[in-house]
Amino acid sequence: MKQFASLVFAVLLAVGARAQGVITFEKELHDFGSVPEGTMATHEFKFKNTGNQPVVIANVQASCGCTTPDWTKTPVLPGKSGIVKAMYSSAGRPGVFNKTVTVTSNASVPSTVLTIKGNVVNKEQAKATMTPAQLAQSPRLVLDRTTHDFGKIESGQQPVAKFTVKNTGKQPLELGMITSACNCVGYKSVPPTVQPGQSAVVELLYAQRQTGPMSDVATLSSNDLNGDVKITLKANVVRDLNSSSMVKETNAVVPFK
Repeated sequence: MKQFASLVFAVLLAVGARAQGVITFEKELHDFGSVPEGTMATHEFKFKNTGNQPVVIANVQASCGCTTPDWTKTPVLPGKSGIVKAMYSSAGRPGVFNKTVTVTSNASVPSTVLTIKGNVVNKEQAKATMTPAQLAQSPRLVLDRTTHDFGKIESGQQPVAKFTVKNTGKQPLELGMITSACNCVGYKSVPPTVQPGQSAVVELLYAQRQTGPMSDVATLSSNDLNGDVKITLKANVVRDLNSSSMVKETNAVVPFK
């Protein structure tokens, strides 16, 4: 009887050992090739659960702060697919890069290392090495306008300006960093990729804390080899909008009662 129980236990252990999810990536290395400086190089590593139990990715850890990972957060059932996205910020990082992201999950192999590599080149250098035909195939960023005036705003507020970006080129457009001398302009929302012929909305936060009439220029980078785009944000920043509730009577300022 004891031998039979031991046999049953061994069989259950064997079955349990075989009942696991298996992450199978289409590839574990992606070479971006030449990346124009300032772009956010993005790649989705696709995988399939070839096991017989759901797979849950617990974490994806990048080897450096310049790489931002994202991944399928919901359980991936047997036979279904998911993605691990790696985004490399090339702004201010010219030269060759080779970075990794480590995927941790409950799969039969609990840890997988994915690699992205490439060479960040100056846009002018990249443009000089391309033929006219290649340049004609590149993405092209076109804005609906290049200036936004917020009017009067209160110091400390962070108003949002919405711009429509259209890709009139032949390749997917990838938006990169946005920079400004005042360090007061940033993204609220940005589409990672705009397909040829498509448009998308970019939302910019304006956090100018100085007072008075302001005009700040922000540079929006992308993989458009024709160059970066300049956006001007204007505002009249006041300390307190409630001060507008004062009126002048006989040259004396008095509050509303």
